[in-house]
Amino acid sequence: MTQVVQDVKLLPSNASARPAAVNDNVRQGTAVKTGDQSRSELTFKDKTITRLGEKTIFSVGGGARTIDLGSGQFLLYVPKKAGGANVKMGPVTAAITGTTVLGNVDPSGVTTFIVLEGSACIFLDSVGQSLFVGPGQKLTFDPMTNRLEDPVDVDLNQVLTSPLIKDFRRLPSAPLIEQTIQNQRLSHGQTNGNDALTRAVQVAGASSVATATPDQFLRAVSSLFARSNARELCANVGMAVRARPDLAPQIVVAALTVSSLSPRTELRDVKDFKQPVGREINCDEVNCIIQAAIAAHPSAAKEIVDAAIAAAPLLRDCITPIPCQPANAFIQPRIITNLIPPVNSPEQPPSGR
Repeated sequence: MTQVVQDVKLLPSNASARPAAVNDNVRQGTAVKTGDQSRSELTFKDKTITRLGEKTIFSVGGGARTIDLGSGQFLLYVPKKAGGANVKMGPVTAAITGTTVLGNVDPSGVTTFIVLEGSACIFLDSVGQSLFVGPGQKLTFDPMTNRLEDPVDVDLNQVLTSPLIKDFRRLPSAPLIEQTIQNQRLSHGQTNGNDALTRAVQVAGASSVATATPDQFLRAVSSLFARSNARELCANVGMAVRARPDLAPQIVVAALTVSSLSPRTELRDVKDFKQPVGREINCDEVNCIIQAAIAAHPSAAKEIVDAAIAAAPLLRDCITPIPCQPANAFIQPRIITNLIPPVNSPEQPPSGR
């Protein structure tokens, strides 16, 4: 326990409940319960942070990286390269890797899940449903409909007013959250690009962003990316994907290889990628590029990640595959046939006679 505010109790599986205190160890099988206007924070050995809001019941599951939210609100920060974590919220399970998320389980059973940065896969195993939730998106589960609703964009500036953020120390992932907010801000405009992109497209030989061929557009964005610093690059990737969502995977590949491309280089496919020589792209830059593209075009998340991995295999350790669907998809039900033997009609003689 790294922070305790007012009424917080530990509920060991084999002992009586007792008040929690800073520096208490919370072991597997132990639950944490917060009272009215109470909060707590737990920090794990790998620097994973879990924060609990008021009236929350939380436990560390039997699995090494499984936590269970019985009710209430939580924030979970999992550092990059720290391994994955599973969060069980009633019938809903969230699979998280290198992500910051907020979750809430209402007494009615309605569950909401917000990704502040990174991404997550949400599973509803009872009906075989899984959904991808990207940065700046919220997903809702309503037990009355027994389905996961499609993710929707959420105003992260409003989310940041949550006591689980503003009443605690600054999160290590705060710069990534701020980048997500910047990407959101850009997503509400510049759907046709900005003046710099328009000029670059015209230099490439097209009259406009919309009419540019794939080769012209990719030459233009490569030129723009080459003149961008790391922060500008992420914003420009998001802008380019919003302007031409049909080219989202190729735009990401162009951004990853910007230092080895000249304005006249054509990048027709991800197979044209060549790892820059003499310059290493760090994982933060890689994830910033990928997350900016996904925020601009969430339904292409899997294609974006797959293209990045195929194009830059040396960066594979930086890139998290997308193991779930970007839109509602159900496993096809298995239909069992021939449970009832056929009955011969009296008007028709049995076959074979």
